[in-house]
Amino acid sequence: MREIVLDTETTGFEPHEGDRIVEIGAIELMGHVPTGRTYHQYINPQRSMPAEAFGVHGIGPDLLEPPQEPKPGQETLRDKPLFKDIAQDFVDFIGDAKLVIHNAAFDMKFLNAELGWLNRPLLPMDQALDTLAIARRKYPGSPASLDALCRRFAIDNSSRTLHGALLDSEILAEVYLELIGGRQPDFALAADTRTRNAAGGADDWRPMPRQEPLAPRITKEEAAAHAAFVEKLGDGAVWNN
Repeated sequence: MREIVLDTETTGFEPHEGDRIVEIGAIELMGHVPTGRTYHQYINPQRSMPAEAFGVHGIGPDLLEPPQEPKPGQETLRDKPLFKDIAQDFVDFIGDAKLVIHNAAFDMKFLNAELGWLNRPLLPMDQALDTLAIARRKYPGSPASLDALCRRFAIDNSSRTLHGALLDSEILAEVYLELIGGRQPDFALAADTRTRNAAGGADDWRPMPRQEPLAPRITKEEAAAHAAFVEKLGDGAVWNN
């Protein structure tokens, strides 16, 4: 099962009031395991950056009014592509996979606004899986923000001083696995398999019969009691097969 954990950063809250997407980050899961494939793109919103939005994600100091010089590590947006320039790559990456999003209505609203302005097909809402709704159902009355869920599940989000689409997607992937039942054994086993395969020889390993069979660990009395029990069940007992 292919899933895409996705997050966006924007200039505000309402695309139909002029707000635009400025960053998209997404990571691919296959069978709930990260494959290593990611999508990450900064986008020129063709508008100024509100100070409130800049305070949340720190993207686009060159779009503030008046513009600011970027600090080391800050992303400017004037030289980034427009959404129309990256739309096809984005759509190709997500395909028809389930989109795992925290507060899915917000991100889907912006993505569909951007796609609609380009006369492209919209993303169906049932393609999105909302982890915020899952958290609220599972822990009613408790805080359900991404930071709160990280605290609940002891997930390290110390590097999340500001919102960032790709970092938030990586954190959300861990939160999502916990919400659907905890980190599955195959998560660790898959990573271990990749490591052994890279070292070579792992695919050739097969369990072999023991040279000396293990000695029985049941007593004669236990064996006799079991035989008597099976006899009472008649000829249809599975132990007689």
